[in-house]
Amino acid sequence: MFENLTERLDGVFQTLRGHGRLTEENIQEAMREVRTALLEADVNFTVVKEFVASVTQKAIGKDVLSSLSPGQQVVKIVHDELVELLGSTTEGLRLDGRQPVTIMLAGLQGSGKTTTAAKLAKLLKEKGRKPLLVPADIYRPAAIEQLRVLGEQIGVPVFGSNTEQKPVEIARLAMAEARKNDHDTVIIDTAGRLHVDEALMAELRDISAAVSLSEVLFVADAMTGQDAVTVADKFNSDLEITGVILTKMEGDARGGAALSVKKVTGKPIKFVGVGEGLDALEVFHPDRTASRILGMGDVLSLIEKAEKVVDQNKARKLARKIQKNAFTLEDFLDQIQQIKKMGNLEQLMGMIPGINKLKQLKDAPKPDEKELGKTEAIICSMTRKERKNYRIINASRRQRIAKGSGTSVAEVNRVLKSYTMMLKMMKKMRGKSVVRGGKRRKLPKGLTR
Repeated sequence: MFENLTERLDGVFQTLRGHGRLTEENIQEAMREVRTALLEADVNFTVVKEFVASVTQKAIGKDVLSSLSPGQQVVKIVHDELVELLGSTTEGLRLDGRQPVTIMLAGLQGSGKTTTAAKLAKLLKEKGRKPLLVPADIYRPAAIEQLRVLGEQIGVPVFGSNTEQKPVEIARLAMAEARKNDHDTVIIDTAGRLHVDEALMAELRDISAAVSLSEVLFVADAMTGQDAVTVADKFNSDLEITGVILTKMEGDARGGAALSVKKVTGKPIKFVGVGEGLDALEVFHPDRTASRILGMGDVLSLIEKAEKVVDQNKARKLARKIQKNAFTLEDFLDQIQQIKKMGNLEQLMGMIPGINKLKQLKDAPKPDEKELGKTEAIICSMTRKERKNYRIINASRRQRIAKGSGTSVAEVNRVLKSYTMMLKMMKKMRGKSVVRGGKRRKLPKGLTR
């Protein structure tokens, strides 16, 4: 999402680093560029004005101008100000206090409330909670059925409401059922409108009065930019929201909503939707997001994603196979499938520090989801014997695999070549180490096993 902003800011900071010493004029010029970059990213004008003024004031201090690396000092100031702008600290859900914890999702039509309700339920279920989903949107056709289907997919019960009931009645009855069946979390999916109107707000206030709510989360489509912030502010003034969930953060929006909503509403971003899958909802971390905007990567989130999908037992088995030179195409396929579970490749690449500089190179490799899918299809079209021993795959078999995977023989050959090159690299890595005293140690330079 922040790709364009990251590139613009990187250019500004490269210029700053190019100066041996900084002056007030250098900084003022750089801040004009930062201001333009933020406005182009659709950040609220008042937010931009205050942000630039604060950075400028701190950057022209004596400690910065007289330091040995003033350019880096300015980058640090910008980073700290971005963290402050995005919310300073990671805000979780209020899960303490009276049970069941009741969460109401509110927002305009099309913002993704129903899918977000299911994503949130799945996330809470994985953390050991026992959620109940409540469909209280009686106006949109098939909204109740949609939530029921999503609930089945994630294994979370859905309260049996219908379009003849009033939303307030649905909420009351759902709370009674939650207490009866020991649900510790209730997630209420409410109706949206094409725009804010008094009938919508009155309905939400009625639910809030009838049910003791722990959280009122405003769900906004990040692709709508400043409109999302304006609507969030209106909901907050009428309803007193406790936090924001931004959906479609994986898209190509400019990022203005994420950078403005906390400052304008005073309420934190708690979660972000990063894909269509029901596991594509993440806790929002202001510090990590600021680092990504400045091209510093987000290694912690990358590690968390890996830990979530990697089976530790499988990982240990794979390590033993690599040591014994027994890494097969079956293992290769398993690794591809684990990478796909981690999410969008471009998003993962964005979490690697310094990747933005690599992307600017003329011949830099581009992450290609389609190629990964082709490789998976090709290996899946092989027999188990072929996956275990690629050497038996002759010309006629390659034609059959190409036909079965909907690819060409050249693409099958390319996959096999990539795999054999991987085997050679693994062999070289093994050749540079030796087991001594139960531990694997590097051999002296120039020696092999």
